[in-house]
Amino acid sequence: MMKKSKTIVFFGTDEFSLTTLEQLFNAGYKIIAVVTKPDSKSGRGQKISFSAVKKFALEKNIPVWQPAKISEITDKIKSIEAVPIGILVSYGKIIPESVINLFEPAIINVHPSLLPRYRGPTPIESAIENGDKQTGVSIMQLTPQMDAGAIYNQTVYNLNNAETSPELYKILANIGATKLIEILPAIMNGGLKPIPQQDDKATYCKLLDKKDAWLDFKKVTAVSAERIIRSHLTFPKTKIVINDQPIIITKAHVTDKLKTILDIKCKENSHLAIDELITKSGRKMSAKDFLNGYRLG
Repeated sequence: MMKKSKTIVFFGTDEFSLTTLEQLFNAGYKIIAVVTKPDSKSGRGQKISFSAVKKFALEKNIPVWQPAKISEITDKIKSIEAVPIGILVSYGKIIPESVINLFEPAIINVHPSLLPRYRGPTPIESAIENGDKQTGVSIMQLTPQMDAGAIYNQTVYNLNNAETSPELYKILANIGATKLIEILPAIMNGGLKPIPQQDDKATYCKLLDKKDAWLDFKKVTAVSAERIIRSHLTFPKTKIVINDQPIIITKAHVTDKLKTILDIKCKENSHLAIDELITKSGRKMSAKDFLNGYRLG
């Protein structure tokens, strides 16, 4: 495959970003640098861990930039011989206009929602939690305002109301990467022009917190609770205490009545049955196995 001459600076951090980076690299684009968040400490031992895109970049000998502040890379971008195009996918930091203006024709953002719906950090979780029938991917120009840029392309994905957040992340990552590779030449040569969003139709989603794991089932219906369990499966998860034992619910369904201690009464006299869970020890098991162990104990 012929190498593309346009220089790319890639901004991204997590697994969702990695899919696009891999496809850009495999398509022969010249990626001059990968910009990712600084390394972080995680786990009980507080070991240093770094992002999925950093690992890939190092394996492919692509320079990695990890600025604490985005302004720190301004001179590096200016020093690039050919004015680069930027590709940003789930980077995790706001890019100021002064940096955006260093790219031509723009920094291109892959966002997993049908903008202007779900501007913000959790569009995938929000689509599942709200029981949407459709979601998708928007490829847009980055602006200093959150997810407000003009749109080059949108791809619709129909939901079946059974997807979990990790499943939908993977699906939309592949859709976004594939579509970007398809339309990127037209963006680069100016043949594809972006269309402004309808700001008056914008909706927003919030950043999730660890405290969101503790769901008050008296305040949600069983239908809503089941959706939240699927949408929070990666983070922050859904926790409950059963007979003084904290558990994480990984799978559940709506039921007609209460039968066991793993059936939960919810708002509007609706009921949720837990199908699968993770115990305090970290072991994942079926509701049946948990109940058998509980009886034996």
